[in-house]
Amino acid sequence: MKTVEAFKQYVAEVEKREGYQQPLAFGLGIRRAKEDKTLDVFFPLINYKSSYGTAAVLQDAAGCQGATNGYKVMSKEMLNKAIAKFEPFRGDGKSHPNIQVLDQILSYYQETDGYHSTEVIAYFLFDADQPVESAVEGYFKVQCLSQLHVKPHEINVAGIFGKMNNVAWTNRGPILPEDLAAQRIKYTLKGEELVVSHVDKFPYMVNFHIPNGVRVVSGSQVRLGAHLSPGTTVMPAGYINFNAGTLGNAMVEGRISAGVVVGDKSDLGGGASIMGTLSGGNKNVISIGEQCLLGANSGTGISLGDGCTVAAGVYVTAAAKISLYNENKEPIDIDGKVVREGDNVVKGAELNGRGYLLYLLDSQTGKLTARPNTKLIELNESLHA
Repeated sequence: MKTVEAFKQYVAEVEKREGYQQPLAFGLGIRRAKEDKTLDVFFPLINYKSSYGTAAVLQDAAGCQGATNGYKVMSKEMLNKAIAKFEPFRGDGKSHPNIQVLDQILSYYQETDGYHSTEVIAYFLFDADQPVESAVEGYFKVQCLSQLHVKPHEINVAGIFGKMNNVAWTNRGPILPEDLAAQRIKYTLKGEELVVSHVDKFPYMVNFHIPNGVRVVSGSQVRLGAHLSPGTTVMPAGYINFNAGTLGNAMVEGRISAGVVVGDKSDLGGGASIMGTLSGGNKNVISIGEQCLLGANSGTGISLGDGCTVAAGVYVTAAAKISLYNENKEPIDIDGKVVREGDNVVKGAELNGRGYLLYLLDSQTGKLTARPNTKLIELNESLHA
């Protein structure tokens, strides 16, 4: 294939084949497995609603048919067949990330003979709303999140824990926990170290992808599948689970649990905690609005609208009894009408998603109160540039 026009004609012919469908997302991955158990899959570049020409090339090279989520193992011959189609784009002075990934994979491609098998795969996602059907699909979807193609809750990760395998993450690669003793014997007798960083179904995000413009001071605190927007700083005490994260500049010194999203210019103080949806029966998906502050050791089990502050040490739950006051410190009801003291008490759930509120404990009565928040936080711009 020598011209761009010939490439376009070839792609059009592939797309006209019976049963062909453009994928929603796709990418080449490097899969490591122990027998039939997937240990991990690294997708250097995921294409989301883009690069349909490359999708046609890979589907043709792999012999894919149908429109069901899944992957095909790519032999070296298949990869060479695919890369040959892109010859017209060589030396045109433009950036071609998919060609670059193909070149890199072929440059380092080799048969491995170790603890785990390694293979190159092409994964195609047609339906983002279906639950996770395999470990490979789980790895693809969480990397869609970490590569910022989708925001939390925009791709279905239900069932992921049942499909991904528990793995000991070591300096020698992923190892099944039941094989760890034998592998330690091998490396010890060879005079080499085997170091385990953690045992989990999820690796650290920083070992798979680092979004542009973020700082993660302690890599162990951010799981693969976290969504970190540019301008986010995660300090050592901060923690971000998968399918959770930030939507803009953010200072994270507290905990962002699974399912939680934090808006632009918000700050989670040290020890702050946001209730997630993985355990405890909580079904309420919590979000934190823009320019919010959770003080040190504070927390919330309800969503906060823009411009809210939760004072240090205060935890706002859905069942908490909260006394409402206006800017003049007069008791008010949920609609803002001045009422008698005692008639201004509501449950936290009634304030779910409301903005510009200041939550704090009355130091004299010990009551949890909410009143208009007149002083919004400002992040240090130099830390989030």
